[in-house]
Amino acid sequence: MRWIPKLPMRLAIAAALAAFPGTAHASFMSGETLDKAANVLAWVVLIVAPVIGLAVFWMVHILPEKIAEKRNHPQAKAIQVVCLLSLVFGGMLWPIAWLWAYSKPVLYKMAYGTDQGEHGGAGHKEPPAEVTTKHGEEEDVKILRARIADLEARLARTAPAGEKA
Repeated sequence: MRWIPKLPMRLAIAAALAAFPGTAHASFMSGETLDKAANVLAWVVLIVAPVIGLAVFWMVHILPEKIAEKRNHPQAKAIQVVCLLSLVFGGMLWPIAWLWAYSKPVLYKMAYGTDQGEHGGAGHKEPPAEVTTKHGEEEDVKILRARIADLEARLARTAPAGEKA
């Protein structure tokens, strides 16, 4: 307190400030203008702010779903369900959906041959060109048996030495 050395000086400054009471105005508006501005602000707070808040809440809660779709997560639909359930349960499931969207399924690649999902479209793929009925039923069976043998051979190569497929 070096800038004000003594108590009498402080009292003199306080008395000088008290001597100039001046009127204080909280707003640059007055009368009807102030009432109108208060009404507009009240409507904005009561209607517009909750709508914007709900929109932001929704956008944040579907973020894990969008991330899963962008990363071609094979379980993107399940992540979407968790995101929607999170909206119902007040956001408690949202961190799980977020972590799930960024994780890779552990055994999915071994079970399905890929860790990428297919999104969009009708929900199913067309069968490969060689597996159609244009050859005849017996020919299709031969093609499918050859494909099964090929898949079994691939599985045998990828299986650890101590395990049998």
